[in-house]
Amino acid sequence: MSQLLRIATVLCVVVSLASCNDNASTSSTNTAVSAFSADSLGKHISELAGDDFMGRKPFSAGETKTINYLQEQFKAVGLEPGNGDSYLQEVPMVKITTTAAPTMQVQSPKGNFSLKGLDDYVIWTDKTDSTVSFNNDEVIFAGYGVIAPEYNWNDYAGIDVKGKIVLVLVNDPGFNAGDSNLFKGKTMTYYGRWTYKFEEAARQGAKGCLIVHNTVAAAYPFKVVQNNWNTSRLHLDERNKNKSYSDIIGWVSNDAGKKLLAACGMDSSLFAKADLPGFKAIPLPLKLSAGIQVKSTFDKSHNVIGKITGSKYPDETIIYTAHWDHLGVGAPNDKGDTIYNGALDNASATAGLLELARAFKKGDSIPERTIVFLSVTAEEQGLWGSAYYAQNPIYPIDKTVANINMDGLNWYGKTNDIIVIGEGQSDLEDYLKEEASKVNRYISFDIHPEAGYYYRSDHFNFAKVGVPALYISSGVDVIGKEKGYGQKQVDDYTKLNYHRPSDEYNAATWKLDGAIADLQLLFKVGKRLAFDHQWATWKTGSEFKALREQKK
Repeated sequence: MSQLLRIATVLCVVVSLASCNDNASTSSTNTAVSAFSADSLGKHISELAGDDFMGRKPFSAGETKTINYLQEQFKAVGLEPGNGDSYLQEVPMVKITTTAAPTMQVQSPKGNFSLKGLDDYVIWTDKTDSTVSFNNDEVIFAGYGVIAPEYNWNDYAGIDVKGKIVLVLVNDPGFNAGDSNLFKGKTMTYYGRWTYKFEEAARQGAKGCLIVHNTVAAAYPFKVVQNNWNTSRLHLDERNKNKSYSDIIGWVSNDAGKKLLAACGMDSSLFAKADLPGFKAIPLPLKLSAGIQVKSTFDKSHNVIGKITGSKYPDETIIYTAHWDHLGVGAPNDKGDTIYNGALDNASATAGLLELARAFKKGDSIPERTIVFLSVTAEEQGLWGSAYYAQNPIYPIDKTVANINMDGLNWYGKTNDIIVIGEGQSDLEDYLKEEASKVNRYISFDIHPEAGYYYRSDHFNFAKVGVPALYISSGVDVIGKEKGYGQKQVDDYTKLNYHRPSDEYNAATWKLDGAIADLQLLFKVGKRLAFDHQWATWKTGSEFKALREQKK
């Protein structure tokens, strides 16, 4: 045989083998994709959002039912235990139950008066002391309560807030100013999140931090804040970590904030001054008094975790996440319903996690990298389950290829688009774009970047330790519907059902074919990561890029 003929023969064999592998891969993908079932998804949502799960609040009987159900389903699907021989990861937490004073007393130059609890303010504490209080404590307006060296911004510069109460605004300076040169303009940074503001106030030694609510800037009405009135909140158990907390934290309504300014002889133009570079915090001639009775219970909640071990690179992982928890039993709505079922938020994505696991197991080939299915606890209380995992990973962070997170699936029908939350963060959005284009779909981006959704779900804790994270939302370009139909469904849900007892599953009205289409795309992105041996990367300009580079 001539040399040329040998080379030609080898090339033919290689091409033939590659073609066979491609065909096998395509066949495996098709088998897995066809395994997704709207009926199966609906049954899981119906079960998890049922009244007997009592709103799936951690530390409740609802948690026990939920984690038992998820373990049973992980076993039924064929997932291996994700934490040694267990499907559970214990998350040490504390439940802090507060009873706040019904009024807050205000001393001002224009006379003394009181604010009404629930209507004018909602307060709580992260401390576990039996009692915390304001006692005629001074108030300082600290703008947005932000220290951001990269933006040359320090709202605490030149003022000592130790032992005092800081009054701050929600969101970022760029949002209210409408200035794209301030922070990220209308796009919220982490500095705009209420969680950051409380953390920074504590670092500064403030006795209290009150955020002035604004529906547009916060992206939800004050009624959502009111869900925190005299209830229990969860926090990681950090007794041995020397963490500092303010005594009292919470919100005042926009009207109450204006009332406080009026009592000082000021108006809301003071708030606008906080948008200006070089703003200096301003002491207000106010003193506040209010107390909170506290009961603390230390216990453990649980993340639920299963896996499919990779065939070639078992130490490299792709992690799918969805939080299983919701708000439990609380204040009744106008129909007397007290169970916050959390069907969309987030029984839907928890059910989606089960569908993804089933699809991967139905495929004809074992992923070369390990696929992890992680259902986390206490997202609603501050992303605590994912925070604990990120701080105490079962699988090394530097070997975690990517995180794909879901928080609410499509319930109103197939869409042409799928929304990426956090435009320009990582090349995972490019992977999703490519997979979407193969089925004549396209990616779009969040139209409300000012709401800071990229910092409001569990993927954020993976991002904070450098793991590229993809977070998607349901599209709004609904097939066969007029323009605006999909966005109206989203807006109506937020207005009428978000964090309310009315977030319930209705098999007659929910159209889950859109959810299935989105899950199929997320499956394809995960499968690509599991087989192509590439590492997902952060894009230039992402605040998380340096974190990843430090770990590689």
